[in-house]
Order: sequence, then structure tokens, then C-alpha cells
Amino acid sequence: MELRHLRYFVAVAEERHFGRAAERLHMAQPPLSQQIQQLEAELGVTLLHRTTRKVELTGAGMVYLDRARAVLAAVDDAAAEAQRVADGLQGRLVVGCVGSATYSLLPAFARALREELPAVDFVFRGEMLAPDQLESLLARRVDLALLRPPVEDPAVRVAVVRRDRLIVALPEDHRLARRKRLKIGDLREEDLIVHASRGRSVMHGIVADLCRSAGFEPRIRHEVAETSTLVTFVAAGLGVAVVPQPVAELGVAGATYRPLAGNHGVDLVAAVRADDDSPVVARALGLLVRWQERTS
Repeated sequence: MELRHLRYFVAVAEERHFGRAAERLHMAQPPLSQQIQQLEAELGVTLLHRTTRKVELTGAGMVYLDRARAVLAAVDDAAAEAQRVADGLQGRLVVGCVGSATYSLLPAFARALREELPAVDFVFRGEMLAPDQLESLLARRVDLALLRPPVEDPAVRVAVVRRDRLIVALPEDHRLARRKRLKIGDLREEDLIVHASRGRSVMHGIVADLCRSAGFEPRIRHEVAETSTLVTFVAAGLGVAVVPQPVAELGVAGATYRPLAGNHGVDLVAAVRADDDSPVVARALGLLVRWQERTS
């Protein structure tokens, strides 16, 4: 028995006429009649009562019609679902995001993904440091990572999403908050709040390099794991911080921001596994790049 036998039977059962069923199936009537006879012989039951004018279903035929319709519908649904998966329109995608982009890019990107790919199950993991994201990406716990470079692993492919300017986060009542713009040298005597060191944060290295390029060693007072904690510490007067501009969108009371003089910035990149041929990943990455181009 093949699927075509079920389709032949359903057509005859619904049309109640071999001639009309043959027209519907775009085939001649005699072969159709033969196929139905073969089906009945294989099943060992009579499915149809035939007369010269019409066809009637037997009791067994009515039961078989319901099951045949369900089987064909399931086959059609499976084919459609497989096509959606192949087209990247259905599946599962885990997105990791660095802290500064968690509060700026991620909310709008998540809305864009849900609107354009409603059948994809998205999982978002925010406030992840770049090394943690790369580790999760290679371990296949994350499919798409939004992080700060450098990314030097050949097993990872990256695309630049945007470049964020660096700014200085200050307590509102800090003496430097009276200035419109700051130089990195202005932070020489300031206690700094940074992301965790020990190779765990890209921003930690960037801030340290900026201070050294200005001729002084950074006075690091506090190290934190999350951007929200960093800004909260700044608002509490525990120090100042150099952060990507989107961090200002956190809107933590007690913290204010000033531009940093010079062409200081840091890229935000989207990273995927180099060997990942998932259509969902490819579609989401393409959507991210197009969406960012429209909004930048």
C-alpha cells in the first residue's frame, strides 16, 4: 500500500463517483477502479458499494475514510513543517547577549524576530561576558552570540553589527559631571568600576589599555560581572566607569553620562559557529544585519 492508494480512495469516497474522482485526480477511470480494487483486496474488506450510477461507502469504508484523511493530513503537515524548517521559518534559536547590548539592541531585535519569524522558538540569555558566550557557542548551548571582539577562534564566524562610542558613567553629584566632555586623562585619580578581569571581560582590557595609553595605571576599585551592577555601583558613588554608549539606556537613577573625547569605540559583533548550516541561524543573522542597517 502506498500513499497514492489513500488519495485515490479519499477522492472516490468524497466524490461518490469514479468518473468525477478520476477527473479530480487527472487520471483515467479504469486504472482508478483497479487501484481501489487492489486496495480492498490488500485490506481484505469491501470499502465501497458500486452501482452504475453512484458509489456508497460501507461501514468499513466510512471508518477507513476518516483514518485515511487523518494520515494524508499528517503527511501534508509533515511536509509543510519540514519545508518551513528548511527555509529557516521554524525551529529553535538560543541568543546570547553581552550586557551593554542586553538593554539596547536585544529588546528591539527580539521584537523583530518574533514579528518576522513567529514560528521560531527563541531563547534569550542576557548579561553574558564575551568569553562565556564563546564557550557556550562552541558547546552548542548558544546559537547566536552578540558580543564584543576580538574573536580569534577559527571555529567562530563573526559579522560586525555596529560600533558603539565609549562614554564615562559618573555619579550625578560627581565633580566631573559639571563638564560636557571628558578625556581619559581626567580619570587618572578616579576609582574605576570595571567588568571582571582574569581574561573574562573584553571591556576590562579596553579600559585598562585606554588608561595606559594616557600614561597612568587604572585605579580599579570594584570588579563586577553584570553591566546593571556596574551602573548601580556608579550611581551609589563607588566610582566611575568607561562603558559603551548603549549602557546609558539603562536609566539608573543617580548615574549620569558624559562623552569621552577622541575616537574611542568598541564593535558589537554577531558570532555563530563556522560549521553551523542551520537555516534558522542564517535567517536570524540576516535579519539582524538588515534590521540594524535600517535603524542605524
